[in-house]
Formats: sequence, C-alpha cells, structure tokens
Amino acid sequence: MTTPTPTGTPLPPRQGGTPHDVLSQAGVLSDETHAALRASVRRLGELLGEALTRHEGAHLLQLVEDVRGLARRPDGGEELGRLLSEVDDQTAIVLARAFTVYFQLANISEQLHRGQELTLHPRGTLTETVDRIGAAIAAGELDPHLAQQVVDRVQLRPVLTAHPTESSRRSVLELLLRIAGIIESSEDPRQRPADAERGQRRLTELVDLLWQTDELRVERPQPTDEARSAHYYLTTLASDVLPDLLEDLEHEIARAGLELRPDARPLRFGSWVGGDRDGNPNITPRVTLEVLRMQHAAALGVLEGAVDDLIQQLAPSVKIVDVSEELRESLERDRELLPSVYAARVRLNAQEPYRLKLSYVRARLGATRARLASGSTHVPGRDYAGVAQLLAELELVQASLRAHDGDLIAEGPVARVIRTARAIGLSLATLDIREHAGRHHAALAAAYDRLGELDRPYAELDRPARLQLLSRELSGNRPLVGAAAQWLTGTAAEVWELFSTVRHVLDVYGPEAVESYIVSMTQGIDDLLAVVVLAREVGLVDFAPDPAQDTASIGFVPLFETVAELEAAESLLEGLLRDPSYRRVVAARGNVQEIMLGYSDSSKDAGIAASRWQIHRAQRALRDVARRHGIVLRLFHGRGGSVGRGGGPTGEAILAQPYGSLDGPIKVTEQGEVISDKYVLPRLARHNLEVALSAVLEASTLHRRQQLPRDVLDGWDRTMDLVAARGQEAYRALVGSEDLMPFFLSATPVEELGHLNIGSRPSRRPGGSGGLGDLRAIPWVFGWTQSRINVPGWFGVGSGLAAAREAGESETLARMFAEWRFFRSFISNVQMTLAKTDLTIAARYVDALVDPAARGVFDVIRAEHERTVTEVLHITGQSELLESAPLLRRTLELRDAYLAPLHALQVSLLARARAAGDSPEPDLRRALLLTINGIAAGMRNTG
Repeated sequence: MTTPTPTGTPLPPRQGGTPHDVLSQAGVLSDETHAALRASVRRLGELLGEALTRHEGAHLLQLVEDVRGLARRPDGGEELGRLLSEVDDQTAIVLARAFTVYFQLANISEQLHRGQELTLHPRGTLTETVDRIGAAIAAGELDPHLAQQVVDRVQLRPVLTAHPTESSRRSVLELLLRIAGIIESSEDPRQRPADAERGQRRLTELVDLLWQTDELRVERPQPTDEARSAHYYLTTLASDVLPDLLEDLEHEIARAGLELRPDARPLRFGSWVGGDRDGNPNITPRVTLEVLRMQHAAALGVLEGAVDDLIQQLAPSVKIVDVSEELRESLERDRELLPSVYAARVRLNAQEPYRLKLSYVRARLGATRARLASGSTHVPGRDYAGVAQLLAELELVQASLRAHDGDLIAEGPVARVIRTARAIGLSLATLDIREHAGRHHAALAAAYDRLGELDRPYAELDRPARLQLLSRELSGNRPLVGAAAQWLTGTAAEVWELFSTVRHVLDVYGPEAVESYIVSMTQGIDDLLAVVVLAREVGLVDFAPDPAQDTASIGFVPLFETVAELEAAESLLEGLLRDPSYRRVVAARGNVQEIMLGYSDSSKDAGIAASRWQIHRAQRALRDVARRHGIVLRLFHGRGGSVGRGGGPTGEAILAQPYGSLDGPIKVTEQGEVISDKYVLPRLARHNLEVALSAVLEASTLHRRQQLPRDVLDGWDRTMDLVAARGQEAYRALVGSEDLMPFFLSATPVEELGHLNIGSRPSRRPGGSGGLGDLRAIPWVFGWTQSRINVPGWFGVGSGLAAAREAGESETLARMFAEWRFFRSFISNVQMTLAKTDLTIAARYVDALVDPAARGVFDVIRAEHERTVTEVLHITGQSELLESAPLLRRTLELRDAYLAPLHALQVSLLARARAAGDSPEPDLRRALLLTINGIAAGMRNTG
C-alpha cells in the first residue's frame, strides 16, 4: 500500500479539532514530526500489504493496486467499471476491507503524531488565556472582582451522546490504540535494538489481528452497549486527563491573581446515553435505570483506583509527623463503624493514620458500589449517600497534612484526587433526559379528560388556552393525577412512568444523577409548563408557602431545533420568565436557565447559512432576556461532527459566540466519531479539553461587551440577514423539489445505513410518511457525505454571498471575514466542506444510480457548488480552495487516491444490490456496508 503525505494547516488557523477538521490539525506538524508520520504510515501500509498477501494471496494485493491506479486516472472510469463488474462479492469484500483498514491505520498514526506535536507546540492553552486575562486586569480593562465571579461559575460540560455516527467498532479502536502505543515506543531514540525488533513483531501481529477483525457489528447495539462505550471514554478521561488538567487550571488562574474555589467544578461531563428518549423506543425507564447503575459502578471504579493509589503513597508515620485531632477522632469513629477494616489494617498501618483513614474511605466506596448494585438502603457511616461525604473525608486528610508539614502532599496527590472526585461525583456524568413535547401533552390530556372539568378535550385546546390552563394549574397545589395514575394507559402511562423513574433515580443516586429535562420540538410556553406540571405531580417540583423554600429537583430545558423555533426563542423565554410559577422554578434552580440550540435540524430545515445565523441571533436575544430578568443563561449547543450538523473546531466555535452570551457555564454535545477522534488518545483528549476550557474562560471574562461600533455591527447584521435569507431561499427550493428525495435516495447509500448497526436509534422518526421531514439529520448528512456531494455543509451559501456582493457589499464581506469571528469561522468551515466535496466522484453515483428524470437536481447542485466556490474564493482572496494550506490540500488529494476506488466499488455494489431487489445476497450486502465504513474512515466523519 502506498503512503500518503501527512496533513496541512487550514485557513484560518484553528483551535481544537473535530472530525471534519482533524486533517487540518496535523498541518502544524514540524518537519521532524511530519517525517515521523510519513514513516509510520509507510511502515503500516507495508505491514497491511504483507497481511493481505498472507491471507488473500498476492493476486489480490495486485488487484487492490490495479483498482487504485485506475480510479486515479482521469480516463480510467470505463476500464475500472468493467473490472469491478467482473469482481465477485467475496473479492469485493476483500477490496473494501483493504482500503478501509488502510484508512484506519493512517488515521491512528495521524492522531498519534498530532498529539505529539500539540504536546511540543501547544495552541489555545490555559497559559495563553490566563496571560490575556491577567493583562486585561492589569490594564484596568477587566474588574478583578467580576473576573473572580466569572471564574467561580465557569463550567464546561461536554455531553456524550449515543447518536449513531461512529462507524468503527470498539474492538477495532482498541487494536488501533495498541498499534499507536507501539509506534510511539518505536520512535523513542533511547530504544534498544532488541526492543525495536520486538516492537516490529508486535506491530506485525496487531496489523494481522486488525485484518482478521470484523469492522462491522453483527447486531445493532443496545443502549447498554452504547453506555459501555461512553463509560470507556469517561473513565479514561477521569483517570488519565482530569487530575493534571484541573491542577494546571488552578495554578494558571492563580497567576492572574484569581482563585479556583475549593467547591468549583470547572469541568464536568454529561451524557444522553440511556436518557435520550426522543424517537428511540429502545430507551425505556428500565434501560435508564440500568445505564445509571452501570455509570455509577464505573465512577466508583475510578474513585476506588484513585484511593488505592493514595493508600500506596500516603505512608507518613506518627513516629515522624503528627496528625490533626480531627483526624484522630474520625479514626475512632471509623473503628466503631467498620471494625473489620480496622482488624485487617491495624497490624500494618497502626502508625500510618493516613493509610488507615483512606482504607476506611476505600471500604465505604466498595460498600456504596454494593448498595447501588443491590438497591439496598444507605447506612450512614458504612457507605456514601453522595459525593459530599467522600469529599469531606478527603478534605479532612488534606487539612491534617497542611497542618503538619504536609503541604506538598496535600496540594499534590490528595488535591488531584479531590478535584477528580468533585468533577465526576459518584455518577461519572450527569444524565440528561430528553423527550418530545407532544408526549407530555398526551399525558396531560389523559389526566384532564378523566377529570372532565374542561369544556372540550385537552387535545383541542389551542396554545393560548393550554398556557392559561397550565399556568393556573401551577399556581394552585392540587394533585392533578394522584391515585388516578394507575388508570393511565398508552403514552400517558409511559410518560408518568418516566417522571416517576426520574424521582426514583434522584432518591437513590442523589441530585447529580439527573439535572436537566430537555423538551424536543419546543414551540410554545405551554410545552415547558406541561413538563413542570408533570414533574410537580411526582414531587420533582414543590412550591412552599415561603418561596425561599421552593424546590425544583431538575431543570427544564427548551430545545429550539428549527429556524422558526430559533426565531421565536426570545419571546418564548420572555414569556416563561414572566410566568410567576415558572420564575419560581428558575429561582429554585439557582437562577440558572438552560437553553438548548439544535444545529442539525435547523440546518436540515433551512440550510447552513440560515441555521448558523439564526442560532447566532437567538443567542444574542436570549442573552438580553436573561440580563433583563437577572438570571444566568446556560447555553447547550447540540453540535454534530460534520459542518452540516454544527461541527467545527470547538474552541473557535466558543470564541465565535455573541459577546456576553457566555457567562460561565456551557454544555456541548460530543457524539460518534467526534468522541473517538478527540478522546481516544490521552494527549489529544487533554489538548481538546484544554482548548475548549480556555475558550470558555476567555469568552466569559474578555468577551462580555461589544468591541465594534454599533453602526458597524448593524451593517454586518444586515449583510448576514441577506446572506441567510437568500441562502435559505436557495436551499428550500432544492429540498422542496419533488425530485429531491428520489435523487437523494438513489444517489446516496442512505437507505443502506439502517443495516450498518451503528446505533440503537432508528434513522427515521416513527409514524411518518417516508418524506424528508421524517428523516433524521444524521442520515441526511451521512448520505450526502458518502457520495461526496455534502449538500448540508455548503448549499445555499453561494447564493447568499452572491446576493450580498451584487448588493454592493463586497468590501463589507471582506471586512467581516477579517474582523468578525463568527463570519470567519462560518466561511472557514464551509471552505473545508467544499474541499471535501467532489462532484466528479458524485457524478459516477448520479450516472449509474439515478433515474434520468431526477437528474436535473444534480444540475442545480453543480451550479450552486460553482457559485459557492467562486464566492468563498472571492472573500478569502484565494485562487483555489485551501490555497493557503498546500499541505492540507495535498493530503486531501492523496486521500482521494484511496477514496476513489472505494467510491467506484460502492457505486458498482449499489447498482448490483438494487438490481437484486429487497433481499440482496448476504456477501453483496456485506461488501456494500464495508464500502460505507471505509468511506467514513477516509472522510473522517459520517454524520
């Protein structure tokens, strides 16, 4: 197999990285790292060729090279088509696997060397951010008291989802991790010749194992399988990344004269795995409970390991140093409560009180695990009811050390464990619950209609009537459902069971197990009040006679997913906060209101230009509402991996938010291939989390006020209004065409996605008619990506920019690109997607698979693509895409040399499969799915 050249730098320089951008991240490689990357990929390619020859024969290796050579030739299409038509299904499987495994090996090598380079030459670091904050404070531009208040509430919360976009099996990922470890060891100049020889043998073994490992899942994963995958990443982050990152954050912030309070939680994790019910019938209350049991077991495993390490380290003896009286008293209590631990440890640790104390802590963690597994009752002193009790014991150890010549130990290993425990709690991550708004109204309809007090059925009420009814309901204190819950059936019973389960979860696992209830398709104030009414019925909300005693055990989060919902977000939040009952809920939640912004569906609904602009505008409006009502706004960005679903470098995206919209806390979804790319290697995980956390800190402290003159920003807004409006017009004309769905289903393998078994959630919303509206955003993006058309990532942008330029705004656009982070980020992401679009390859799909009657859609796509490329080049001042990033451009071209044969093979197999009808031969389907998997690996993203 031939080796590609490593990657280049995108335009403009970026921070962070997500799969659409991973190639660009490697573009900053030094010459030394660049050479190491080339060498490792060449070495892996040779080993793959040897494995292919060993298992399949030299003739198949030659066939791979012949196919690759013909795919690269401009005039090789006809000959390649004949060659592939003669290939049987079994041989097609080998071809697809050969190119797929090659990409897997090249990708892990890129990740490894990118991580090495970022370690040597970090960018977007905490040090740089704190330097800027310190300089602003010194110059009198930033009030230190305000800066401290912001630092107190800064919190980045990446939220792992189970959205089906990760095409690689965990078995494959773990083999690749082993390969990365051996490559890294082999590049150590201190390595002995014998070690090098052994490493070569191990590498040969692993590549051989990779060739023999199936890339495809035999069955669709269950939610518990998805949970195990999420927990794998979370436990690795908690053990290998959090301790050092949080320690560095504390020390860096101190340089600016600021303090990270002991109870601060600047980094936490969230999860949707097991809680995202919207459109996924596999997520039942029972599944939610099982996932939470698994998640807490994983967290306790991390904490047990951390405490075990402390026990090994903390051997100070009372023969040398004393301990605090508080610690002595606690040891006496511990001896009474846990006599078996005392009996087991006293002989060895009688003179080592810290070890003895931590042995009690370790025993309580084990007892907590056993209690949660069995569902038994908490026994004070025997196990932990919550993380606060664990932290209290660790802080007791820390205080004793500080008071007795142990400051370095207290601020070193003990503090690292405390920070980790505070970040992950006993739950590892906080589980969000998401449900569709319509289901809540269905449950209330059953309750109200049973009472018979309305003059017409609840379902017939319009939104104003529902709002009035529900607001009145919340202002009273009667039980709406009460004992009648046992008579509920269907959807109403399922919703009631969900809320009862959330209440049970909080009783068993504590307040951090579930914090947010997200309402999909929020279109009115009544959609939120309906959830609050149901929550109150099970005791999750309680209004006391004294409002200061009100409780709200969970927060209620509207999700704005379409452009229309984003446009209405301001009035909806204003109305919510004006409702006296809902305002009491927000007050009970510490005056924090979370809002989720959906990138995927807004882009699918109106195109990327309108989507991004309406999200930006919505954030401004929501910021202003929050300020008027004196609350803290926590924005939750529902971003995907690809540009069409909100993807892009996380740090850059955070810094591109409207000024003042970020005031400390932020949540961001991480899903599918984003998770594996960002977090599979500890070095990259550290870098990506640090860049995002630095951006949150900088945006919250230094981007609080508008820096540009009001008239300039107003002018830019008008220009973006025009770009978005014309872009939306062009996009909706495309998706509104009656030929669009036939074209999409024919020209892409989207229908085959359902057989790939990459997620538990169906690719279509249930109960629909089969049209575009039923198709989820992930397969919408997935299909276009596979055939290299990438419509969601750029279509309509050219029409919008052209309209602005024709209106005389060329200079305005140039200045926007030069000075406005939002616009620069937007154009840069579009440019990357355009660079990954290949309409020559796409034409092969169209010519071979699309009915001539529907091919006119491709003419529209071609015209808009040409227009978009022209406009982007005009704004960026380039003569060709990625002109300022020649290494990256070269890398994409070389990747195409390996992608082209996969695309050609996929076209051939799609034609065969569709000719076979609904039941193609198993080998044919397998070969086709392998091409989908391989193209996803080569493109570095699916959805």
